[in-house]
Amino acid sequence: MSLHFSVLASGSTGNAIYVETEEHSFLVDAGFSGKQMEGLFAQIDRKMENLSGILVTHEHSDHIKGVGVLARKYKLPIFTNEKTWQAMDRLVGEIPVEQKCIFGMESVKSYGSLDIESFGVSHDAAEPMFYVFHHEGKKLVVITDTGYVSDRVKGIISNADTYVFESNHDVQMLRMGHYPWNTKRRILSDVGHVSNEDAALAMSEVAGDRTKSIYLAHLSLDNNMKDLARMSVTQTLQSRGLIVGEQFSLYDTDPKIPTALTAV
Repeated sequence: MSLHFSVLASGSTGNAIYVETEEHSFLVDAGFSGKQMEGLFAQIDRKMENLSGILVTHEHSDHIKGVGVLARKYKLPIFTNEKTWQAMDRLVGEIPVEQKCIFGMESVKSYGSLDIESFGVSHDAAEPMFYVFHHEGKKLVVITDTGYVSDRVKGIISNADTYVFESNHDVQMLRMGHYPWNTKRRILSDVGHVSNEDAALAMSEVAGDRTKSIYLAHLSLDNNMKDLARMSVTQTLQSRGLIVGEQFSLYDTDPKIPTALTAV
């Protein structure tokens, strides 16, 4: 059985990504209530009690809202680094110590034929990190909250089969929108979120011969639209010599509806 995944939901209101092999399955973040998470799982015909654990990227509420209740209800191990544990401990409620698992920054944990690699990003959280899944020659990259993509990160995530990649905002929509200037400045900063254009520029540098699909994730409800993100990313990639639909496909994600469970 190959590596499969579903972006259960992604956006300003919450984020959760499901990844499975024949032997193991993991949830990357749980940014919704327990009931909402169970509903998302039902839509892809999977059960929460079969999870091997939850991998947390950082402590912002749109990524950890359901972590505590799911950990307690299903007795799931929760994985993240020490600084993120310290930052989110009071936010997720009491979790038994044996379920609090440390996943160090830029390290690898192996589960049978699945290797999970962590890497740090630039975001305004305690120690944010995302994950690369390696399984039988396939490579899935998840990176949805970063102010920019460093050369170090580009090296780690290069030439994956599939990317779930942040395309958070359109710069003009953000600048002209209703957010307070401090919020706009934070989003536009190196510890905020990448724009459609900046995301595409990073994609153009990491996509390789094996890359076949890119999923645009964490779109802002107020400062982006699916059609605009897809158009902006496509145009920027084309300007760098990469043709969407020929070299790889570009897919939307949704803040409420899971993508189909798909092989990497």
